[in-house]
Amino acid sequence: MLKAEENEILTRVGPGTLMGDLLRRYWTPACLTAEIPEPGCDPVRVRLLGENLVAFRDTRGRAGLVQENCPHRGASLYFGRNEDAAIRCVYHGWAFDVDGRCVDMPSEPVPFCEKVRMRAYPAHESGGVVWTYMGPRETMTPFRDFGTEGHDAGEFTAGKQLTTCNWVQAMEGNIDTAHISHLHQWDGVDDIPDDGSDKPGYPSNAMSWKFWRHDRAPRLEVDDTWYGYRYAGIRTTPNGNTHVRITAYAVPYSTMVASIPFSTGHGMFIPIDDQNCWRYFVTAKDRQNPRNLGGANLFSVAPFSTPITGRRDGILPRQYTMDNDFRIDRDAQRNGIFSGVSDFVSQDFMVTESMGPIYDRTEEHLGSTDKAITRMRHILISAAKGLAAGKEPPAVGAGLDFRSIRGAEKILEPDEDWRALGTDDDPVVQEALGIEPPLGAAGRPELAD
Repeated sequence: MLKAEENEILTRVGPGTLMGDLLRRYWTPACLTAEIPEPGCDPVRVRLLGENLVAFRDTRGRAGLVQENCPHRGASLYFGRNEDAAIRCVYHGWAFDVDGRCVDMPSEPVPFCEKVRMRAYPAHESGGVVWTYMGPRETMTPFRDFGTEGHDAGEFTAGKQLTTCNWVQAMEGNIDTAHISHLHQWDGVDDIPDDGSDKPGYPSNAMSWKFWRHDRAPRLEVDDTWYGYRYAGIRTTPNGNTHVRITAYAVPYSTMVASIPFSTGHGMFIPIDDQNCWRYFVTAKDRQNPRNLGGANLFSVAPFSTPITGRRDGILPRQYTMDNDFRIDRDAQRNGIFSGVSDFVSQDFMVTESMGPIYDRTEEHLGSTDKAITRMRHILISAAKGLAAGKEPPAVGAGLDFRSIRGAEKILEPDEDWRALGTDDDPVVQEALGIEPPLGAAGRPELAD
């Protein structure tokens, strides 16, 4: 469990807080490109790290992120006019560009535009997301490219969904491999036929469900890395093989969850304020797995609803919420679906939001399957305290290859090390990237089964 003061450090993100200062040293999603799709379009409200902001795309096509309140008399610029390469306050006509400069002040007989600036944060678009840097300008680091740079936004699926609890609370579900053996289970797993893939190599997704249900107490191994860590949830299959699910965590809010044979999908938990967050996801439309070793889609054999189609702006609606008890079906809970909630992602929302907006972690009793969660908390709290003491945050700076961070899933060969799976040295990754594998002893390429 955490001490009360540690829980405060972990969960408070506003200006001047230890964690808020740390998060402001990273490029952070502010909104989706689809929310401000074209030059001169309507501005949108953005609440980020406890600050009220407005995002807009000016008539020249530049994305801007500025304080919501006009620095003249405080009227909201959400109601402003997006015109003349600036956003203009409708109260007195003051206009500001994407850099926060006042470029027009028609209400003053002798304008003093050059004396007025508003708070504005730099914006960078990549992968269908408008990112921003909210820290001091003199400490701004290069954009962290998780594989989206140099590509058109249309090559990616980017979306977000509102979560009504603290960001760490929500993120902990993504790095908890044990809960898939319980929360997401359903009785029909027992009826899935054995398709022969319970052997060293890559199982089908259907068989993965069986492994999760068969071994409900995974053994965890956590491997520290320059960006955070990767960890393996290790299970024994019905045939006695060793199955691993490998998830990566990159400081401060990024996760790459296990997938067969490897995953590049980027999940992020971005604080709106202390009690709410956005659950972002970015994934390439081309899955980068040319042999599609995972077989059928994860949900093709499950009774859960498929992901809900989002609005045109990429914001996924919530149909299962605390207000309607997540549509829990007690008959289904008794006779089929372990949680009683028929939407897969909403099962996660149910447990994390039911803890309350900020859970009191001094009341916890943690076990061996919580190693990844305790490691993440330690990294964040140590980094926040370190920054306050003058130490540079982890995983920032030039020359860091965030594109190489992946999750993975496989049944191990005898004596195979899970740490190589999903890395640039993995033959399946090399095939996906078009890298020629090394030649084997017989002069033939060595490829995974």
